[in-house]
Amino acid sequence: MMMPQSLEALEQQRAHVSHQIAALGDLRCGSITSTSGRCGKPNCHCHKPDQPGHGPNPRLTFKVQGRTRTESLPDAAAVNKAKREIEEFRKFQALQKEFLEVNAQICHLRPLEADTLSQQEKKRSKPSNRKRRVK
Repeated sequence: MMMPQSLEALEQQRAHVSHQIAALGDLRCGSITSTSGRCGKPNCHCHKPDQPGHGPNPRLTFKVQGRTRTESLPDAAAVNKAKREIEEFRKFQALQKEFLEVNAQICHLRPLEADTLSQQEKKRSKPSNRKRRVK
């Protein structure tokens, strides 16, 4: 069982997580997949028996505004770059989760503040003294 932490310790932890998030490098969501298959040229080697076809062709798949997008990754350098960016995004997700959990604990532990309503806010609104138009 976890020992409850002090409010000060939790605030320090939140600041530490914030600094880690700020220190992240380039990141992007998505995943790398490989495609292979046969092309549309009937005389190509991929249509011969026992030929594996073209590929594997690495692609980056990701979502933009709810729609799936795919980018071809032309060489090993592009694949490595995408892998680093995706790995950095996974770190961001873990830090974001930790940040939210720490904030929830802070909100739970923070004492209630005194009633800070101004005199104006405390006054109830009164109905208008203007006469209503009769239809």
